[in-house]
Amino acid sequence: MGLINSDKTIQMQPVTDLKFRTKTFALNIIKLVKAMPEDRIGRVLGNQILRSGTSVAANYRSACKARSKADFISKITIVEEEADETTLWLELIMESETLINDFTKSLHKESNELTAIFTSSGKTAKENNLNSKKK
Repeated sequence: MGLINSDKTIQMQPVTDLKFRTKTFALNIIKLVKAMPEDRIGRVLGNQILRSGTSVAANYRSACKARSKADFISKITIVEEEADETTLWLELIMESETLINDFTKSLHKESNELTAIFTSSGKTAKENNLNSKKK
């Protein structure tokens, strides 16, 4: 989610907000996994989403500490992939009827939004990197 300016344009959130947002997302994934059924499917899906969902926050923090433009692009691409993978696991959890509730649906929405943010960030970083090499 971005900030809406008076002229209806969207302003990207500062890095600290995304650090908080991805950490909150990871904590909510942990809560989801705790609510998963204790059967084989619940454990397998829970383990998968626990890895990818918490990885979004960890890898975003790593991207914030990138040593170069190329390092940032590489790391932000990993964040995008992990967010997208988390979206898949959430869809499987809901569509398999393993766990369907408003909390799961809100996590799915957040996962889609984070994926979009990091996809856009990666594309912008790649374009800026190409443009700086042309100069």
